[in-house]
Order: sequence, then C-alpha cells, then structure tokens
Amino acid sequence: MRKKGKNCLIFIFLIIFLLVSCQQEMRETATISSQGGKVQVDYSTVRIKKFPVAVQLWTFRKFSFFEALPKIKQLGIRYLQAYPGQRLGGEFGDRKFSHEMEDKEIAAVKDALQQLDLKLVSYGVVDVGVTEESIRQVFDFARQMGIWIIVTEPRDEAFPVLEKLAREYDLDIAIHNHPLPSKYALPETVLEKVSNRDERFGSCADVGHWMRAGRVPVEALRLLSGRIRDVHLKDRSDFGTGGVYDVPVGQGKANIHDVLAELSRQDYAGFMSIEYENEEEVDNPLPALAQSLDYLRKATYYEGFQALISRWRRQYNKHGWNHYGPGYFELDPRGGVLKSHGGMGLFWFSEKKFADFILDLEYKVSHSTTNSGIFLRVPEVPTNNDYIYHSFEIQIYDAGEGIHKTGAVYDAQAPSKDAFKAPGEWNHMQITFQGSHLQVILNGIKIIDWEAEPRGKVKDFAPEGYIGLQNHDPDSSVYFRNIYIKELD
Repeated sequence: MRKKGKNCLIFIFLIIFLLVSCQQEMRETATISSQGGKVQVDYSTVRIKKFPVAVQLWTFRKFSFFEALPKIKQLGIRYLQAYPGQRLGGEFGDRKFSHEMEDKEIAAVKDALQQLDLKLVSYGVVDVGVTEESIRQVFDFARQMGIWIIVTEPRDEAFPVLEKLAREYDLDIAIHNHPLPSKYALPETVLEKVSNRDERFGSCADVGHWMRAGRVPVEALRLLSGRIRDVHLKDRSDFGTGGVYDVPVGQGKANIHDVLAELSRQDYAGFMSIEYENEEEVDNPLPALAQSLDYLRKATYYEGFQALISRWRRQYNKHGWNHYGPGYFELDPRGGVLKSHGGMGLFWFSEKKFADFILDLEYKVSHSTTNSGIFLRVPEVPTNNDYIYHSFEIQIYDAGEGIHKTGAVYDAQAPSKDAFKAPGEWNHMQITFQGSHLQVILNGIKIIDWEAEPRGKVKDFAPEGYIGLQNHDPDSSVYFRNIYIKELD
C-alpha cells in the first residue's frame, strides 16, 4: 500500500510538472488556445512591432486641411489619412478636400505636403458610388496623390467594380466599421464581404467604433486575421455610448497593448491611423495625440530598431543584402522567413557597416545537427573565406560541444548553459556588441557575457563591420525571421 501510494504521489507530481511545463511553453510562444469555445492568447510575451503611424485628419476637423498640416508635422508624424469634406482653407477658403478637387487645388495640396515632407497614404471614409465611372474617379485621384489605401463602406452592387479596379490599380480597399446602424458595424459582416475577394480587400479596423458596439477589439482583430488593411487606432473611456468618450491611446478600456500585440502576431503590414474624436478637445487635440504617441513608443519592443529585411505593403524583399560563396538564402515574400540552401556561404547585409549595436532576431533549425552562424563586424566586402579570421561568429549547432555549440562565440567562448529550443521551434536571440564587450541572450537567458579578444580562429576583429548569416551545408536548413538592429551611441 505504501509503495502504491508513493507511486501515486510520483505520478501526481509528474502530471503537475508536465502541466506547468506546458503552461510555460504557451507563455513563451504566445500560443493561441481555445477553452470552452473562447480563444485565449497570452500577449505578455509578444514582441510588439513598430508600425508606421498616420493621423486621420478627422482629428483636425475644426481646422482646414492646410492648417492641420503643420500641427501634424509638429508631432513628428509623416503620414496622413485624408477624408472627403474637410475645408481646404488658404486661398481656397471653404472649398472641400475630395477626389473632385480641381487641378489647381490638387497641385496646392501636393505642394503643401512636399514642403512639410508629409505623405498621404490613405483616403476615406469615402462614398465611391456604384458605377465604374464614379469608382474610377476615386482610384484615379488615389493614384495621382500616391494613395494606396481607399477606406470605404461600399454598397453591395459596387463590389464587382471595386474588385476589378483594385487589381487594375493595385490599391487596397479597407472596409470601415461605423457604428450601428451602419451595415459594417460588426466584424463578422466585414469578414463575410471580403473573405472570398481579392487579397487587396480587407478591414479598416476602427477600434473605437467596435467598443461603441460592445465588441472587444482584440477579438474582432483575431476574427479578421489576415484581412486587416488599415487601423483607426482609438481608445475609449468605456464600452458603449452613454457618457463614454475618446481618451489618449493606452488610457482607456480598449486594451491597446493587446491590440498592438495581436497585430504584431498577425504581422500586420499597414498603418496605425490615430483618430481622436473627443468633442471636448476638438479645438486642441495635440496633447492627446502626443500622449498617444508616447504610449506607442513605450509599448513597442522594436522602438529604435531598423528592420534588416525590408517590406513594402505585404511583400518582404532582400534589398540591401548580398551573398558570397556557394548556396543561397530563399525569402518567403509573405512571411518574411529566410531559409538557407547549400553552402558554405555568407548572406550579408551590405547597406552599411555597424559598430556598436543590438542585433535582435529569431531562428530555428531543421535538425540538431543543423549548422549555421551569425557573423558580426565582417570588416570588408567578403570576396574569399578570409573574413572568418577577422570577425566573430555566434554559433548555431545544437549537436556541438563547448566553443562549437549553439550560442558560443565560435572557437573562442563557450555558452554558460544550453538555452536553445528543440528543432522546428523558433528561438529568440539578442546579441549586443559594444566596444569589445559581447553579450548573447538566447530565449531570455544570458549565455555569453564576454570581453572579446582574438582567440581560436579569430586573429583580430574590427571596430565596425557587416552583419552576415551563414548557410553552412546542404544537409539541413536554418531559418531566420524578424531581423532587427539598433545602433548604440
């Protein structure tokens, strides 16, 4: 009986250990799970990306278009979303901004934007009509202004022409959700309308209007995953309408942190168009906008970082990268994942050399014997294998030992412990190189904290150089994504 009881206790402890381990893994990977039919996500571990910020000019509805521009410039924002109906001002007085402006008005708008280095990126909410003539007029205006997102709430009969012209002009159609009785108030309706349409169709996710309808914004975003083309970022004092008002982003009940985390998890490719509708502050929305921007800066994990895999709209590209040696890296243009083929070669970022920096990236391996590495401060353009003697490599090779194991400074300094995950799982690595001090954090664990010196194969190292990723051999592939760098003073 005692032996059975002891075995039962061991079994219970084993079950508890497995449950804790599973929960930890969920926290580490921000796994989405379903419990009782309700989706739950741990957003605390999601690294929030830096989204380009625009201002919806409705925020400045008490001002003319030309009066609003220097105010937006004052905030340090470069991108704008215009709406039809705003008074132009200046020499045009009460004439309205719209896709029906005269040529001289359009020229004045473009000149004012250029003078302040501002850019219109989207337009709406605009009634596009139902005929090809009326819809094409909006598209022609968008092309003329350099706008690539049209925000609208179209009538059903407009969809066939909208889809045809979206392909022809390569513009995105973002369906906005004004509150009830608008037909698009609920995210389910928007999803139904866009799910079988061209990929350029999606949602203009107005967070504040969802709150007016009593909908939790992050749940609506999950429902529309992959179909969000623009975001009207707002925060509200509460859900519903009675006695509820707009507040600076991050100060209300929208749970903006999780909104940003969900959009990061979806790898959202559009703008955060801040819109502030508080009628008590309509004469001076600048303080609220400044507070909103401050919240976004503090919430963004990658604030101050440069993305080394560039992106235009929803397409990643390898601009700025070159390859030396056999093999190559293939880039998934939609997911932004690099995959190595063959080797031994070096995929290096050629746009500039970096001196002191933080390099932040994710990688995964195919097998425990996958071999790769991250090269730091490659001193010159690689034309032969000599670079391996003059730059440090952070090793990726789980099957290795000591100074040749994952996390090691190859041939020089062994990691203090194993912190890598199993093959097929994404690892998060952060490398800090400042002066001669080198630090590596792998999956939240510091494994290298070393004052670098020539050692092993490394004869010397430079004060600055290129960043490179190694494709080692054809036997297994290594994958990289979310490659960011922050230069240090």
